[in-house]
Amino acid sequence: MNTKQTALVTGANKGIGLAIAHALGEAGFRVAVGARDSARRDDAVSQLRVAGHDAFGVALDVTSDVSVAAAAREIEQEVGSLDVLVNNAGIAGRIDDGVQNPTTLDIDNVRTVLETNVFGVVRVTNAILPLLQRSQSPRIVNMSSDMGSLTLQTGPMLAAYAPSKTMLNAITVQYARQLAGTNIIVNVACPGFVATDFTGHNAPRTPEEGAVIAVKLATLPDDGPRGSFFNEDGPIPW
Repeated sequence: MNTKQTALVTGANKGIGLAIAHALGEAGFRVAVGARDSARRDDAVSQLRVAGHDAFGVALDVTSDVSVAAAAREIEQEVGSLDVLVNNAGIAGRIDDGVQNPTTLDIDNVRTVLETNVFGVVRVTNAILPLLQRSQSPRIVNMSSDMGSLTLQTGPMLAAYAPSKTMLNAITVQYARQLAGTNIIVNVACPGFVATDFTGHNAPRTPEEGAVIAVKLATLPDDGPRGSFFNEDGPIPW
């Protein structure tokens, strides 16, 4: 079995996910690159290896029970256990023609966003949990957004995306409560306004800057905070 700590990052083929994978590789983790698209997944693994990191690809569609179960089996066969899960895969959903205006909200669009941003996290987390339970210091980091903060209410009006992150925050707290008596530490990370495909690459922060808080939460000490919402500057109000 592999003695190096291993981290799975979902949606790791580009943007913040790929930056998190690089940063975890730099921190000494073996990185499992979870992504749907095989070509992009292979390219991401190649980039990580060229940078000197230990990485392997895992076919993973977070919206598919079959795909997630197969990914869990593949990771178990490859490394036997898992130390860090970063639930990074997420989508904005359609934003055209008022489909995310609450007064003209497209319900099917909401379902699509929730399927990835919330149900996908639950699906992956529950499938991977037995592998995390084999680790001495397992960590789960759910990538959210301060757009999901009911207090801050940041960003544009996106009535499918923002509430999906609010629900992700809430489900993270439920996991933290359920796992309070274990060594599994679960938290939520906000990477900030990052230049990615999601933002049209028109944002002030780089993916590398967005990855900082994810890596910090992935490497918390055993007495670190649980069930909390952070950006790199500290706690964020719910």
